Amino acid sequence: MRKFLFILLAVMTLLACNNANTGKTGGEPGAIFYTEYDTPFGMPPFDRISFEDYKPAFLKGMEEEAKEIEAIANNSEAPTFENTIVAMENSGRILTRVSRVFYGLRSAETNDSIQALAVELSPLLSEHRDNINLNEKLFNRIKTLHDDTTGMNLNTEQYRVLDNYYKNFVRSGILLSEAEKSRLREINKELSSLTLAFGNNLLNETNDFKLVIDNEEDLAGLPEGVIAAAAEAANAAGEEGKWVFGLQKPSWLPFLQYSEKRDLREKLYKAMYMRGDNDNKNDNKQIINDIVNLRIEKAQMLGYKAHADFVLEESMAKTPENVYKLLNDVWAYALPQAKKEAAELQKLIDAEGGNFKLASWDWWYYTEKLRQQKYSLNEEEIKPYFKMENVREGVFEVANRLFGLNFRKLENVPVYHPEVEAYEVLDADGSHLAVFYTDYFPRTGKNAGAWMSSFRGQQVIEGENIRPLIYNVGNFTRPTGTTPSLLTLDEVETLFHEFGHALHGMMSNVTYSSVAGTSVSRDFVELPSQIMEHWAFHPEVLKLYARHYQTGEVIPDELIAKIDAASKFNMGFITTEFVAAALLDMDYHTQGTVKSFDVREFEKKSMEKIGLIDEIIPRYRSTYFSHIFSGGYSAGYYAYLWAEVLDADAFQAFVENGIFDKTTAAKFRDNVLSKGNSDDPMELYKRFRGAEPNPVYLLKNRGFIE
Repeated sequence: MRKFLFILLAVMTLLACNNANTGKTGGEPGAIFYTEYDTPFGMPPFDRISFEDYKPAFLKGMEEEAKEIEAIANNSEAPTFENTIVAMENSGRILTRVSRVFYGLRSAETNDSIQALAVELSPLLSEHRDNINLNEKLFNRIKTLHDDTTGMNLNTEQYRVLDNYYKNFVRSGILLSEAEKSRLREINKELSSLTLAFGNNLLNETNDFKLVIDNEEDLAGLPEGVIAAAAEAANAAGEEGKWVFGLQKPSWLPFLQYSEKRDLREKLYKAMYMRGDNDNKNDNKQIINDIVNLRIEKAQMLGYKAHADFVLEESMAKTPENVYKLLNDVWAYALPQAKKEAAELQKLIDAEGGNFKLASWDWWYYTEKLRQQKYSLNEEEIKPYFKMENVREGVFEVANRLFGLNFRKLENVPVYHPEVEAYEVLDADGSHLAVFYTDYFPRTGKNAGAWMSSFRGQQVIEGENIRPLIYNVGNFTRPTGTTPSLLTLDEVETLFHEFGHALHGMMSNVTYSSVAGTSVSRDFVELPSQIMEHWAFHPEVLKLYARHYQTGEVIPDELIAKIDAASKFNMGFITTEFVAAALLDMDYHTQGTVKSFDVREFEKKSMEKIGLIDEIIPRYRSTYFSHIFSGGYSAGYYAYLWAEVLDADAFQAFVENGIFDKTTAAKFRDNVLSKGNSDDPMELYKRFRGAEPNPVYLLKNRGFIE
């Protein structure tokens, strides 16, 4: 499981790093976005884009789309699918081009100027969207088509697109009174600004904290690679001769795993989980109050009991009751297992003479010790076999064996940062399928986490199949002066996960952009990503890509056996921290009364209600839960678990037929990966598998049942 969504640049600094500004030679600001890019495969010309291009392009894009929408709405001809729906599908191209670049870089390579412009644009874009979604003439044309499709000869995808447009207008408030529409516009503007502020605060909190170590004795227990990375981080921060640890996961997690200094583990961990909760200028508690209450008001204005009811109506889960049932069913297995794990760790502490009770900042340290005791599995022994470049070649090889894809590295093409690499993706018949960018290392201008998105989506325009430009972004262990990037098992799994999302985008083969690629419900979008995780550590796959970075030796069977034996180790903790966060999300978004509340107290009561033990905190505490407060996963974090029911069952088809069985792979591609949101997701799944998913495989994969 991972990791969402969604969901969702001074760029002077960015472009300076990339020599991008040096290629800029006059011209009207913003004009670079006004037409299709004249570049290989239509890739964004980052070497010719400057910060000054963004605002004019946004303004021009909104102006042009407004004209296009008015022309559709005021068309004197009777509405047809072509002159209304297809026309809307093809509108707003300038705005789409600039938005995909700007918001892609705002997440991956931002700075103060970009952040400020995003804040300035937020209310303008919110108003622009509302002007479209609340256009009654336009809606009446759509409603006319939706009310009577007789004789239109729509195929499944076309009807789905039409139905989606109709429901989107209704769910956007088109049927409200004028007074309600006015208030809805205000709410949408406020929510747009608040979610942006939440993310900005979190990025600032993440970047502002540094644990500076100047006494070498305080490095006790840390592996050499971790120490070297901390020394390089110190040099970059102007702390020469010291060691710096920060709040990016590749920095704080190994410190918690290996540091013998309990007081420093506590200091670093508390800094991580107190982000946004420090009563300072970056505090997110009032923002959470405002977001939750505005979502309640909006949902009830639209006729729903709570925000979760509104969101889930368009998901596979359909209702909050169904989500709670899934989460509580898994919780019943996970919490007892987590308690057993906590007891084991406490025994280990006691055996070592530790005169203290296990705390959350101790969990990773003693889990690592216990894993070595139980399975003789030391991650530092394994990491040399997981050089980042080899892992990336591993996912490419899996894609080749399953679908016949080939990846050709592109040289001398514009990218937005020197660490970004680009590949042309060729289909089995040698035809061009997509462009794929990778950007894998943490930077101060990059949000935490890992994600997939696109600089251009797939669609068919005037008979031409426009192929997508897909990217994966991560925050994996950086290379140092002495070693390449050596990934942890968790990072390997994440790389495979995000590549699964990328395949979903690359293989899209629909006609209309609104239903292309990953434009599916939150609880279906994680199926392609999570099924890829099953290949990551399969013995047959490990033999293909896991090679020692120094000797080239293929990972030995002994280590593969240890990885497999330990695959369900600590699963109580892993599941409990996830489900706790998913339940916290649901508790916020099933609230039905607008009121001011204490975020800390709300979270505390939410966790007490389910009996979460003190030794574990939710994977995301409220004030840094960006998935739900700035990333598009509100009332949707459960989706990773829902999709795991699907992916565990789906992978069983490969287990039964062979993990590289091309017939099974083709069936998965044809019925899931290529279809986007062109049909009901459960129908797509059943066409692949022949039946609805069996949840037993999820419980087996997590070791909760035999």
